[in-house]
Amino acid sequence: MTGRVGAAGAKYPAARSTAGRPRNPTTATAVPSRETRTAPGSPVTTTPLLSDLTARAKAKAHSRTEPCPCGAATLADRPDATVVRHADTVAKAHAPNTPRTDLTPRLTTATHLPGILLPPLAPTPVDLHGRLVTFWPYGTPVDPDTPDAAPWEPAATLLARLHRTPAPALPTPLPPMRGPAKAAGAVARLNATAPAHPATPSVLQAWTTLPAWARAETPMPDTTTLCHGDLHLGQLVRHPAPDGPWHLIDVDDLGTGVPAWDLARPAAWYACGLLPPDEWTRFLAAYRASGGPAVPADGDPWPALDVPARALTVQTAARAITKATAENRPLDEIEMSLIDACARMASLPPELTPTSAK
Repeated sequence: MTGRVGAAGAKYPAARSTAGRPRNPTTATAVPSRETRTAPGSPVTTTPLLSDLTARAKAKAHSRTEPCPCGAATLADRPDATVVRHADTVAKAHAPNTPRTDLTPRLTTATHLPGILLPPLAPTPVDLHGRLVTFWPYGTPVDPDTPDAAPWEPAATLLARLHRTPAPALPTPLPPMRGPAKAAGAVARLNATAPAHPATPSVLQAWTTLPAWARAETPMPDTTTLCHGDLHLGQLVRHPAPDGPWHLIDVDDLGTGVPAWDLARPAAWYACGLLPPDEWTRFLAAYRASGGPAVPADGDPWPALDVPARALTVQTAARAITKATAENRPLDEIEMSLIDACARMASLPPELTPTSAK
């Protein structure tokens, strides 16, 4: 597949109706990686992990704020992350089996880049119920109910600054950015849980067309550029709350690798016709204006973006099938658009992707 994306913003799928779609799918619940947030003051589920995590957050908050406003909420409770808030402190239990040797240099990197990444309150994780726990200052997240105010330009600017910053020299070096590994994990779960689903063959065939590095089978062609690894608008907060400058959050996938991966989710939604062209254009223009190295400064960005965007399309489609199977329901319209995209990608080879646009 060659050439620029068409004016309609659909590169992979056939045109589909947009009736009933979220205005901005990058912050909508259709995006599997978005943290599920509850309103401040919502009750905390009393599982042992949540109870103890809430107690830890309360203790940390009281050590920082006197008197403590004592607002509490569960921000996320998923198998890969449990996040609670107490006043101005957030406690996060990371995914089971998260290596301390990977998480610690990621936390240290965040402390070194306070104007780009939200710094943790402590540079090392603690153990709780067999999970690594970290503490963070609370920041105001992007409001998914006001998509016209989505911070595309700040997100792009922060990404460009991150990509231009040399990885810090640490006693334990940063591991590779986890984007390809997460895509491979989504495909593995699809194979394990929904091999007979009628949409699965299209997704798996599209996966086989990707180069080995994008499937986490070989090292990435860029091993030096600092990358976020899981960029979407749910990964931005204003700090200090409520209206401080934007910061990137969530260091679980931070590392070195191909910077185009950090542009891949909005690029994939745009290529699938799910993200309006003006929003994609704003994001890409701001990234280029800030000197981002993932794409050329002008001209067609797609040779650098095509492989990562395809990989994110496959990852999101795989997660959609897995989720629909678990919920015993048919795929919805947005999910079908992703399956359609995979079917078209399987029939056309990816564009050649330079290792870096720097």
